[in-house]
Amino acid sequence: MALDPHAPETRTRRQRLLAPWRRLVATWWFRQSPSRQDRLATLGPLISVLLFLAAIISAFWYLRNEEIERETESVKRDTEIAQQQIRLRLIENQEQLVRIAREVVTRQIDAHEFSAQAQAFARERPELTHVTWLSAKRERRSSVGAAGLAADGLMSADGTDPSMPVANQSNAAALAFDAAKERRQPVYSGPFSDANGTTVFQLHIPLIDRGGFGGVLIAEYTVEALLRYYVPSEVSTRHSIAVLDASRDQVVSSTVTPMPGQVLRRASLVHDVPLAPALNGLVLRGQGWRTSIGLINNALFWLVLALAGMTVWMLLGTWRHMRRRTQIQNALTLETNFRRAMENSMLTGMRAMDMDTRITYVNPAFCAMTGFSEADLVGRTPPYPFWPADRREENARLLQQELQGKSPSGGVEVKIARKDGSAFDARVYVSPLVDTRGKQTGWMTSMTNITEAKRVRDQLSASHERFTTVLEGLDAAVSVLSVTPPELLFANRSYRLWFGADPAGHALLAGGQLMGTTSRRGGLDDGADEVDDYSGLPSEALTDMGSDPREVYVESLAMWFDVRARYLQWTDGRLAQMLIATDITMRRAAEAQAALQADKAQVTSRLMTMGEMASSVAHELNQPLTAITNYCNGMVSRVRADSIDKEALMAALTKTAKQAERAGQIIHRIRNFVKRSEPQRQPAHAADIVEDAVELAGIELRRRNVAIHTYVAQRLPQMMVDPILIEQVLMNLLKNAAEAIDNASLPTSRRHIELRVVPKHSAELGGQIEFSVTDMGPGLPDEVIARMYEAFFSTKADGLGIGLGLCRSIVESHQGRIKAENLYNGSLVVGCRFAFTIPVTITPEHLRQDPNPGAASSAQRTEPTTP
Repeated sequence: MALDPHAPETRTRRQRLLAPWRRLVATWWFRQSPSRQDRLATLGPLISVLLFLAAIISAFWYLRNEEIERETESVKRDTEIAQQQIRLRLIENQEQLVRIAREVVTRQIDAHEFSAQAQAFARERPELTHVTWLSAKRERRSSVGAAGLAADGLMSADGTDPSMPVANQSNAAALAFDAAKERRQPVYSGPFSDANGTTVFQLHIPLIDRGGFGGVLIAEYTVEALLRYYVPSEVSTRHSIAVLDASRDQVVSSTVTPMPGQVLRRASLVHDVPLAPALNGLVLRGQGWRTSIGLINNALFWLVLALAGMTVWMLLGTWRHMRRRTQIQNALTLETNFRRAMENSMLTGMRAMDMDTRITYVNPAFCAMTGFSEADLVGRTPPYPFWPADRREENARLLQQELQGKSPSGGVEVKIARKDGSAFDARVYVSPLVDTRGKQTGWMTSMTNITEAKRVRDQLSASHERFTTVLEGLDAAVSVLSVTPPELLFANRSYRLWFGADPAGHALLAGGQLMGTTSRRGGLDDGADEVDDYSGLPSEALTDMGSDPREVYVESLAMWFDVRARYLQWTDGRLAQMLIATDITMRRAAEAQAALQADKAQVTSRLMTMGEMASSVAHELNQPLTAITNYCNGMVSRVRADSIDKEALMAALTKTAKQAERAGQIIHRIRNFVKRSEPQRQPAHAADIVEDAVELAGIELRRRNVAIHTYVAQRLPQMMVDPILIEQVLMNLLKNAAEAIDNASLPTSRRHIELRVVPKHSAELGGQIEFSVTDMGPGLPDEVIARMYEAFFSTKADGLGIGLGLCRSIVESHQGRIKAENLYNGSLVVGCRFAFTIPVTITPEHLRQDPNPGAASSAQRTEPTTP
């Protein structure tokens, strides 16, 4: 046997290539924990069994698929062989019939000679039922039946023979005749049943005589004979060959004939091909059946699967058992580590004693508290080294009391001495140690250092005293009332001075807002039904919720209080309400005085306005008074001269009365404007207010030669305002605009003011009516716009600075807004616009603009008059 000289070298090179991978796998394996190594070692066989089972199933599946593919190829091959044999036979017959048709067309043979050739042709072809010669008019010239015998009764034209292509019919023979006549080439008909009930189809070969149609030669085939004679026996032995109709639902003929009343089992392997070259819808189908059993019925497969499943189940059980043991071991380790870590991290000292009060265990916290090590304490009996020398008898008595179970549940406060001689206060709790059988084996003592806690408690007591001292010194009344039951928990000196120790004062200041209580007097229930203490809210949410300040008037004390309330958690856990009530009686008196001064300022402003317009008012009144004097003097003169009749006297008196009425209206308007009255809100129309304001302002505007253009929108809603105050605002704005125009000595084209009243609506402010006064004056500087509403600020040398500030107060008292802005043409100021709004209820009908504002009944235009 020859040896390969290169084998050792190849083996060495392979080992050198695999060495790094082996080291990598070994390193990874030893990095795993023992529990993970056990899991992996258990999972290895399980994975191997699963891989083996997968390989067996794959092998079975592969072999079965290979067998199915071989059987499918066999069916396909036999079907194509049968198709080829039938195809060759049909083509050969068609060629022979074409030759005979050519001889008929060339008149080489007549009907007698055609019958002789057709008999010889049909005798050698058992698949033919007959061969017939038809003229162009579908008349039978000659017909030969099966086995080459003459058949004069075939292809009768009386309509009883389905093989006859009768004109104007739609059977298969007639359609094939028409197709052959039209195409001038051989045509196969569709399958049909002949007079004997046999499924047949025809071949129509046209007779073309000098370009004209001279008839057809018809060869009729039986489907059953084609399968019987031209499907090879070896093919029909292996597989079933059948011919199906075009829908592939009905079997026309088959090489396998079922028993009567028996239905053939559907084949599992099927291959379909067309019946070429007829291509008339018939389908040649090869059918085969699998001879081998399926994968599911294979006993060997199930045996392997069962053995593999049992192996997997056993491996899973072993793996589950090992995992449970590992989990228990890990849990025990974690529990031990947890208890050790908890004991080592606790600030509470733990000490275990047996039944003879001998120390058997101390934790690090106990050693840290006393300063003694574990070796110094374990095994020691009373008196213990951490007992102070002057308190040993007392500590021994307390220890016996604890061991007898007579110590209080809150523990015992003792004095403990450290190793360095210092001492601290501690609280000790003792409980029995019981083993798993329920027998007591000793005692467990826990000890807590309370030195710092005592110090904090003393500090809290001192802080509480200081806090109480501060609350007692406040000028405000501070009270705390529990929600359930209503009990006064705290009241400072001011509260006790005003309300005594009665919780009714707290309820009076709270205004019935204390949740969970009904109306109470003197701490007694008034008999009302009990309600939910917190109205469904948790106490934590109530303590975070404050309340808005309220002003409460106490009639019995004739005092006003500013009350602020909030809920808090009392020291014992109860929900309570705290009130801080500050005396604001002096402030309310000052506010009332300020309101009175504001009312006086409004009247003063109107008087000042009329004072400034005094000369204009005098001029306005002088005209009707002069006219009255002239009318009276004229009537006196004419009466003395006895030159006046009754009609002239009546006309003069009427004119005199109109002038007197005019003067009275002027005085009445001025009197209503300047008279002092309480502000009174009432429904008012914007058009009426504008009419009165324009009538009064017109005197000043005519004096200053300033025109006014007024537009009041139609369908405006009513306003709930004080008409005199709104009229005062409009008067002030119109007068200021006229003064700005007059002082700037503007030309006539710019000496006009526009007053507009229109409805508006915005998502922020809702419905409102806007009054705007626009002039073409020089505008306002930016610093003036910023300070124009300040008290006593004025741009006039003799102004008091209360006009615009008063206008703003009036508008804001009606929940409106006022603003001013300059109008620009590029960077040039061309005027100023003051606008204020009054809130109202606006509907879509109010927002609809007037179709012709210039012709509206509420639009006015006042032209200046020469003074």
